[in-house]
Amino acid sequence: MLKNPIPKVTNQLQHRAIGIINGKFSPHDSEQLNRGFLIDNKGEKIETVVLGKALSLLKKHIDLRESYYWIVYPKNKNTQNLHLQVAGIWDPYQLNDFPNDSSKTNFSKLLEELDLKDNYFSVRGELVFVNTQKKEIVIKINSALKSKNFKNKNFKLVIKGELSLELLHSFVSLDINRDGNSLKLIEYEVIEKNLSEKN
Repeated sequence: MLKNPIPKVTNQLQHRAIGIINGKFSPHDSEQLNRGFLIDNKGEKIETVVLGKALSLLKKHIDLRESYYWIVYPKNKNTQNLHLQVAGIWDPYQLNDFPNDSSKTNFSKLLEELDLKDNYFSVRGELVFVNTQKKEIVIKINSALKSKNFKNKNFKLVIKGELSLELLHSFVSLDINRDGNSLKLIEYEVIEKNLSEKN
C-alpha cells in the first residue's frame, strides 16, 4: 500500500497547511540537527525546523548528502519569507513496508499516482484578508490542538493569488505551489461561505 504523504481530509471543515518538498536538509550545526535549511533542487534555501517525531527519523535513516521528499508545515509572515517545519519524510521504500526495489523507483511518478507533485501544498482554512493591489490573500488556520496549554495555535499564511472579496470569512480549500520562498495559489474550492455569520 502506497502511503500518501498528504492524507485525504477526514472532515469537511478540517483546517490544515501541509506540503511536500524534495531537497536536502542542511543543519546549522552538526550537534543540533533540528534547525537548518532545506535546499531544493534549484539550490534555493528555506529556513527549516525539524519537529520531534521527524528528528529521530533524521538521525537514524537520513543521509544528509541525499535528497528526500520532506513532509512539511509552512509558516510565513509575508510572501517573501517561507519557514518550514518538517513533520516527516516520505520514502515509500525505506520507511514503509513496501517492496524495496528503489533502484527502479521514480518518486515523482509515484507522487503523480497520488495526484501530488514536488512543492505542492494543501491549505485549508478561513479567508481573512484579501489585498487586491498586491494580489495576496491571508488564510487563517486553526490547529486541531484545543488544549489549555496551547493558547494560540491559530496561525495565518500569506499566499500570492487572487480571491474575490465576497469570499471573506469563507472556509476555503487551496491547492498551492511553492515558488522560491513564496506560496502561490493554483486552484481553490469554497467549502463553506461566511463562517463568521454562523458564530
